[in-house]
Amino acid sequence: MQLIETVGEMIVQRDQWRQAGRQIGLVPTMGYLHEGHLSLVRQALAQNDVVVLSIFVNPLQFGPKDDFSRYPRDLNRDLALVAEAGVTAVYHPGVEEMYPAGFDARVEVGGITGVLEGLARPGHFAGVTTVVTKLLHAVGPSR
Repeated sequence: MQLIETVGEMIVQRDQWRQAGRQIGLVPTMGYLHEGHLSLVRQALAQNDVVVLSIFVNPLQFGPKDDFSRYPRDLNRDLALVAEAGVTAVYHPGVEEMYPAGFDARVEVGGITGVLEGLARPGHFAGVTTVVTKLLHAVGPSR
């Protein structure tokens, strides 16, 4: 299993897989994996030649009352679980890699972001949609 930690490395590897005609699947996570994540891995493995699992605790989706620093993390445990599950690569960029100095963009979705969870956690959905867009761009899943 390959550990990829930069956007550039991810794009180079993605392009190599594509040139080889391989189908790429993505399982985006914030880590601290559980059976639900592993079931997504199994599904992705059944549908693709290559499966990338991302582990990125996204500070943009935490509000001022949420505690980003206390979000549970155990990278060694997560890596062992996904290696056993058959994941091809883990994409684990740092915060500075995903949001370099001067980064000032957001992907905003209207409608649902103003009700239910969106009402209670302003900015949460913009954080989620922003990071998912960045993950999709770097990994380039086939499906």
